This record gives sequence, C-alpha cells and structure tokens, in this order.
Amino acid sequence: MKHITFHLDFISPYAYLAFAQLPEALKGISYGVDYRPVLFAGMLKHHGQLGPAEIAPKRDWTYRQVMWLADKLGLEMRMPASHPFNPLPLLRLALACGQRAGDSNRYVCEQIFKHVWTSGADMNDAAAFETLLAQLKPRHDLEGSDVKNGLKANTDAAISKGVFGVPAFEVDGQVFWGLDALPMLRDYLLDAPWFEAGGWERSRQVAAGVVRQ
Repeated sequence: MKHITFHLDFISPYAYLAFAQLPEALKGISYGVDYRPVLFAGMLKHHGQLGPAEIAPKRDWTYRQVMWLADKLGLEMRMPASHPFNPLPLLRLALACGQRAGDSNRYVCEQIFKHVWTSGADMNDAAAFETLLAQLKPRHDLEGSDVKNGLKANTDAAISKGVFGVPAFEVDGQVFWGLDALPMLRDYLLDAPWFEAGGWERSRQVAAGVVRQ
C-alpha cells in the first residue's frame, strides 16, 4: 500500500476540489493519506512568487474556472464573501484538532473546506469561526506554540521536498501538483509503463535556455 502526503491550504479552491475528488480519482487502489495543512503564502514567499489572486486577470480566471469545474464534477461550491483571506486561523484549527498538535485528519479538513467553499461566509467573521470551533472541538490551543510550530514545520518540510504550491501530493519522494495531476497520480500508483520507462526523470534532462534575474 502506497502512502500519500496531501499538502493543502484551505485558501485554495483547487485544494478543495482535489480533496473532494481524491477518493473517486483513486477508486480501487490501496493507499493511505496523511493530510498536511501548510501555509501557501509561505511557499510563495520562499519562491518569490505572487499568488493567483494577486494578479487581477488570473484572479478572475481562477474563480471562473473553479466554479465551472465544481459544476462539471457535481460538487457544491459557493465562493466565500471575500478572497483571498487570512487562512492562519483555519490552518491552526485543523492542526489543533489532531491527537498531537500539528496532526490533522480527513474529517476535520473536510469540515473546514466546506466552511470555506460551500457556506458563502465571510472568513473574517468571528462568529462564523466560533461556530466552526464549537463544531470541531480542538484538543489543543490554536495560539499555542505547538500548533504554530507545527504549521511552520509542515510548510518548511514541504518546501524542502520540492512542494511549491497546493494542492500537492507527495508519494515516494515524488510531488504531483494540482487538481489536474490526479490522473497522473493514479497512473503512478498503478505502475503505469511511462513511469517504469523513466518518464519522470527525463524531464530533468531539459536545459534552461533563459534564466531571468
């Protein structure tokens, strides 16, 4: 049985869609999943990038595409009242609900994803957050050092393994990025011939023709 580490941030609509689709995409395959909340903004800072919602035309396209995708996939989706928002409280909540501060699980992540992407709520609304807090009953203090350090450790570990965005699925040290990588992930788990023939490594043989400073 293969083990998948699913790096996610609740701020990402693609992470929500990938989370919802994962069981269907990998139907019939024996696997285990470790749900790992990370701070997407930390990855952007590390790589010197803007987020999709920080580029106006890309922002419009992202919202348009994810709502179309949700409709095609038969998934409920309502955009939050405003986006982007500060995801730290939600990420810390996910980690505070684990057996150990820093862990999470599918049920907790599912409830938070639904809160963000199906309620239409304002993610800055303290009352809405308190309702979610009461529902999930975290075991640990959201503002405790264990939870905060756990989120930083998750993010730093993901970056060190080559994760640059969310959603990302890590298996055997290989990183599959994005909702549209789910079919590729399935192929890998099924030992598809392309992987057996060294397809993964060939991409690293392409030289960089231009490097911008």
